[in-house]
Amino acid sequence: MYRVGSSLHDVLELFDKHGAEGYGEAVTQLEHALQCAVLAQRANASDALVAAALLHDIGHFLSGAAPEQCDPDIKHELVGAQFLSGLFGPEVTEPVAQHVMAKRYQCTTCPGYHDKLSPASKRSLVQQGGFLSADEVSLFTANPYFKEALQLRAWDDSGKVDDMQLPALESFTPLLERLLKGCNPGREHA
Repeated sequence: MYRVGSSLHDVLELFDKHGAEGYGEAVTQLEHALQCAVLAQRANASDALVAAALLHDIGHFLSGAAPEQCDPDIKHELVGAQFLSGLFGPEVTEPVAQHVMAKRYQCTTCPGYHDKLSPASKRSLVQQGGFLSADEVSLFTANPYFKEALQLRAWDDSGKVDDMQLPALESFTPLLERLLKGCNPGREHA
């Protein structure tokens, strides 16, 4: 299985190594991550949800292959949440873990939602299990981070705009540092 991240440096290093890669959309992995985080900020989301928006696809980086070449069984959302669990609490990792289920839920319960997905997202939906059963809908809606996962999903769907002005990844470092497990207010993190 994939390792658990041991430092924020591990996370940022993955973006340095893989952020310029494409994933079947008009933007790179890094541009998508930054767009999702900016959209979360514009919606006045909590710091934890902004971090989840920024980090939601980090599981793609852990396979060593470009996302469009990944084994569909990789379950990037669960791999990413596991990797992040050593650094962040469930308020960050659970929306990450549930963002694919949120897409499947929206496709199942919201008429027309599927039609608005990008072609790449429609292809990945099939690989991710497609529409949900009634039992899966019940299980997902019972998750304590259900609403946050739906919010993250909306930004994930919208964060694919070519040529959007974006801040540097490093501008999110202070926010991520504040959310690290064991962080004491006012304490510096290496």
